Amino acid sequence: MSGSRVEAPGRPLASVVVTCPDPDATSRLGRVLGAVADAGDLICLWGELGAGKTHLAKAFGAGLGVTETITSPSFILMSEYAGRLPLFHVDPYRLTNAEDALQGGLLDERQAGGVTLVEWPERLGDALPAERLDVRIDGLGEEPRTVTLEAHGDRYRRYLDAAR
Repeated sequence: MSGSRVEAPGRPLASVVVTCPDPDATSRLGRVLGAVADAGDLICLWGELGAGKTHLAKAFGAGLGVTETITSPSFILMSEYAGRLPLFHVDPYRLTNAEDALQGGLLDERQAGGVTLVEWPERLGDALPAERLDVRIDGLGEEPRTVTLEAHGDRYRRYLDAAR
């Protein structure tokens, strides 16, 4: 990312850096990550506007077996898709704080049976669970992307192994 970097709360247990020279490489990474997803996983996509969060989310959904077209849920806050596991695609960009997200039902017990993918997770603030996979996408426009996967909890190490 150019500009200021928003830090996620907590330190990762482990991380892996992947270079994606073009959108096809980013799509391949997303499909690999979706293929290893498990019920109850929380995936947080960090990056500036235009970094490719929704592009990665679409590929993640494809790897999860979602056949519907995945779009950014910025105006509806959350979309749900059927795949091998339900995919809950959350975008709290338009919310002012974590309380708005919780009162709006963006994080609830239904998601335990599926995978929750959050764009703009910094909007969740203190409501962001400590255990999760952070996916940091650096790069804009036609630039290659540097994608850093950070496992916050042992259960998320499989994503790092799959990305290697």
